[in-house]
Amino acid sequence: MLILAIWPLFAVICAGHVMARRDWPSASFWPAAEKINYFVLFPALLMSSLASAPVQDPALIRLGGAGVTTILIAALILWGLQRVRPVPAGRFGPMMQGAVRFNTYLALSVLAGLAGTQGIEQAAVYLAVAVPLVNVLSILALSAGDGGTAATPAMLARTILRNPLILACLGGFALAATGIGLPWGTEQFVSLLGQGSLPLGLLCVGAALQPHALRRDAVALGLAGAARLVMLPLLAAAVCKGFDLDPVATLVVVVFSAVPTAPTAYVLTRQLGGDGPFMAGLVTAQTLMAVMTIPLVLALLSMG
Repeated sequence: MLILAIWPLFAVICAGHVMARRDWPSASFWPAAEKINYFVLFPALLMSSLASAPVQDPALIRLGGAGVTTILIAALILWGLQRVRPVPAGRFGPMMQGAVRFNTYLALSVLAGLAGTQGIEQAAVYLAVAVPLVNVLSILALSAGDGGTAATPAMLARTILRNPLILACLGGFALAATGIGLPWGTEQFVSLLGQGSLPLGLLCVGAALQPHALRRDAVALGLAGAARLVMLPLLAAAVCKGFDLDPVATLVVVVFSAVPTAPTAYVLTRQLGGDGPFMAGLVTAQTLMAVMTIPLVLALLSMG
């Protein structure tokens, strides 16, 4: 059953990769598609999901706490390893992003198939707390040592406040908390925009894959992939048990911990002078490995 729910998602990713390699519909289409998805369609999905969510429910607060705890534990482990065996910031930054960032399109697509509307609503709450946190951790890691661009409070603030996903989550929270919702028919309008986000996002994920990046650092890529795709979701499941989350909330935190890192991590790595080829390798390797690891992790979760 899990395979039947998940394999079509990876088939869409493969379709995007084939289309992009054949320059169809054109090479300029994919950057434009990714931009419209990131700035318009995906924020619309988050806002429409949050606008009617019971954001004051203590269970959702516990979900956010479990997500933050999982991410911080993973980050602290990496910072500890960095102190024991330092590596340049340009390489440590991709390692941090490979561990704590997540492919939101794939996670939401999995949750939509397994948990429906309730899963998407709770995922939007998770994103509201996790997206700012992973952005800050990523910038700090890319600045932690020689060769990195020094992070300042102003840089962190600009990165967070300019992120359309964060702004959409804040807007959705405000609408839900005040009880206003999306008035005057805007709910259907925003919902229609959001419906285009996930399939287009998966196609863009496939278009961004760089198989040639796998030729370098194969051992490091494999170890990082195993840590991200197997160890992190197991940690997340343990944290969720400690927070006494219900099955759907647990599924949300585990799925976001089990999906590969975000393709946009490559853009941030390049902007801050990090090791771009290594980051591209992490994105590609984890996406390919996730075909096998996500069904495995979800099967283990259902057995638990």
